[in-house]
Amino acid sequence: MSGVAERMPALYLSHGAPPLADDPLWPAELAAWSATLPRPTAILMVSAHWEEAPLALGATDPVPLVYDFWGFPEHYYQVRYGAPGAPALAESVRKLLRGAGTPVQDVPDRGLDHGAYVPLVEMYPDADIPVLQISLPTLEPRKLLEIGRKLAPLRDEGVLIVGSGFFTHNLAALRHTGGGVPGWSAEFDDWGTRALLAQDVDALLDFEHKAPAGRLAHPRTEHFAPLFVTLGASEGELDSGRSVIDGFWMGLAKRSVQFG
Repeated sequence: MSGVAERMPALYLSHGAPPLADDPLWPAELAAWSATLPRPTAILMVSAHWEEAPLALGATDPVPLVYDFWGFPEHYYQVRYGAPGAPALAESVRKLLRGAGTPVQDVPDRGLDHGAYVPLVEMYPDADIPVLQISLPTLEPRKLLEIGRKLAPLRDEGVLIVGSGFFTHNLAALRHTGGGVPGWSAEFDDWGTRALLAQDVDALLDFEHKAPAGRLAHPRTEHFAPLFVTLGASEGELDSGRSVIDGFWMGLAKRSVQFG
């Protein structure tokens, strides 16, 4: 990729399930957020819903979406998001990662999953910005932080780097809460917010041990993992971090943050 472009921030967002589109508040929050951002030349998505090693690049030409959910009403499987492919961005990612010793593979038939397209439908509904999704090659926070550091130069080319997960995520435990916001979700959200404000990356990296209810808020860590790619891509600008969206959705913290 080349040319003069405005430096983009890096985001971590809580993406919700397909019914996010029916929420009375959340879609408008996402749309308002994107309206404040410079227009990206392309979008690089790292979703909790694609784990594959070595790090994989999704389709660079449009292919069908991945409806990676079950048991929902039929209309959620009819959603389309025909964003252009991003072959130039894919080539930049290959160069940055391979040049730093990180192996990369191409998976040309892998479309955007709901961790990518559900928020993009709300943020960029015209689907006119090229989008590339990459996989999480590991859930190890420090390794993901390093991947984010390697990808950081893309921001100077106008690329919006988005880590898409959920600030708390334990669906099994929600079944036993009886509604409302469970204590473990509220406690983890408060701790994570304070750690981000303090720029305490070391605590965040060790969240499973340092956070109250860390292992209950994330019994499996794939939904918190994209945050570390975002933090790596934001190194040196963590003091600019701010929560853009907060609150809870079905008991889960939907906190979403912006750096830069």
